[in-house]
Amino acid sequence: MNLYLIWVRDNPILSAIVQFAILGTIGEIISKWLVQKSFKYPFSFPMTLWKMLVWATLGVGTKYAFKGFTGFVDELIEQNMWPGFQGGSFGYAFSLSALMNLQFGLFLVIMHRVLDNLPAKQKNWKNLDKSMYSLLWFWIPAHTVTFMVPNDFRIGLAAIWSIALGLILGFFNRK
Repeated sequence: MNLYLIWVRDNPILSAIVQFAILGTIGEIISKWLVQKSFKYPFSFPMTLWKMLVWATLGVGTKYAFKGFTGFVDELIEQNMWPGFQGGSFGYAFSLSALMNLQFGLFLVIMHRVLDNLPAKQKNWKNLDKSMYSLLWFWIPAHTVTFMVPNDFRIGLAAIWSIALGLILGFFNRK
């Protein structure tokens, strides 16, 4: 565990890239397995690399959003424009999660879809609304938990949530 923490502290962006590239892609694979009811590997090698690149990009954006929105909430509290929740409390974590997901989350959902559409050379916007609703029923609660854990564990937990969402979506989208 100490090696992980040292790696995350010394390499904040690289660790976000690696964790999201691996865990986000695993989440998509699991989702496909559940939807197709088959453990056949769902992607070609080039598509797997593309998916990993997409997730790595999302990981960098998420890392910056975690830092930026923490500063945003702290500044709102300092300026008496937001309730004075203590860092690490449920109120603080929920505030941070809600503000981040309702602003940055929408952008992230759209960018994820745009990047997924690129290799297929298509404009698939089907069920984008469902992806946006996931910000409310999944990501705000998940990131509330995420913002209650120590900072060094947050990106790793966020990447793990991608696997959880893959399981949920795969289960409910089975054919």
